[in-house]
Amino acid sequence: MLTSIRPDRDAVALAVSGLLGGLLLWLLGLHTQGGHPFSASWVTLVPLTAMAAAELLRRNAPRTALAVGTLALVADQFTRGSLATILMFTDVMYAAVLYGTPAAARRLPVATLLVTVASTIGFLAWFRKPEALLIGLVIGLVSFIPALTGVSVRSHRTAADAARLAAAQTARLAEMDRTQAVIAERARMARELHDMVANHLSAVAIHSTAALSIDEPETSRNALKVIRENSVEGLAEMRRLIGLLREGGQDDTPAAAPTLAALDTLIEQTNANGAPSGLVCTLEDTRYPGADALPTPVELAAYRIVQESLTNALKHAAPGPVVVRLGRAGELLTVEVTSAFGSRTGPTAPGSGAGLVGMRERVALLGGTFGAGPEPDGDGVKIWRVRAELPVREREMRE
Repeated sequence: MLTSIRPDRDAVALAVSGLLGGLLLWLLGLHTQGGHPFSASWVTLVPLTAMAAAELLRRNAPRTALAVGTLALVADQFTRGSLATILMFTDVMYAAVLYGTPAAARRLPVATLLVTVASTIGFLAWFRKPEALLIGLVIGLVSFIPALTGVSVRSHRTAADAARLAAAQTARLAEMDRTQAVIAERARMARELHDMVANHLSAVAIHSTAALSIDEPETSRNALKVIRENSVEGLAEMRRLIGLLREGGQDDTPAAAPTLAALDTLIEQTNANGAPSGLVCTLEDTRYPGADALPTPVELAAYRIVQESLTNALKHAAPGPVVVRLGRAGELLTVEVTSAFGSRTGPTAPGSGAGLVGMRERVALLGGTFGAGPEPDGDGVKIWRVRAELPVREREMRE
């Protein structure tokens, strides 16, 4: 408890300077009044010392400091008086409003105003002279004006604290937004990198495995040809992605995003890469001719879903047909890829599941629905089906 009311450096400085100033005035014989009951000169030092003690408590115990200071000021009126005692009381009153409780900060200005008005009326009625107004003025200067000043300073400090808090909250929100933007951009880059390169690397892995496991010159030559084509195409797409990520490049023209019009080339490439595994890929586009152009995000998402589905078929599908179906019903674009589900005797490539995660993220960003998994077809044979429904209007995508 003692440490909680320990005076701070400013309070000690004010108390010491006030006490020394009062002692100097006492030594010089300068007083504020005379002819009072306790007219001995040394008695003036008692309220002066008490007021200096109150100054020590001005910040850590403002209510106690005000009570002690008020008693010291009243006691000073029965002595010859000291200007230092009065000046220290104004500071104690100011500190009581500034550092006290919110309730004290509200009540003290009102109370001092009422005391000032009541004292002025009382002294005017008692002395019946206009000079009595000066007494009320002095009381107001000693009590009401310091309290009013404390309210003003406290209000400014409260407003400054609120402004600093708002600025800190704004900075935290901005940092959170920046972090979320970085995370979203990293996820987008990861999806693009995976979708662009995984298809080619899967083909390279499958054909290199076939070349190593089948000791036939013709098979090895065909495998090496496919490996070289996919390696060159993969490197070209990697360079395009790196070019998009670089800042201040010589070519500021953005690379064109792949569209559904390029699916024929993707189908041909899949047939070439999947021939050793017994995969036959076909495209069924049931969209009516002359339909409205699709937004670029929808075109890119649909293309990447087909690309990743064909990559998964190259890695895991059993020999058989791989069918890519495109359809449009109202304002929904349907993308569906089916392949045979079962064990596979030929070469395979490992998978991590990142492709399915990326497809779900793409569809979720557009506000569509996505599903992938094994299911029986009409003939009772299990197939692996990937199906996505994408809204084709920007308003629906934002919703």
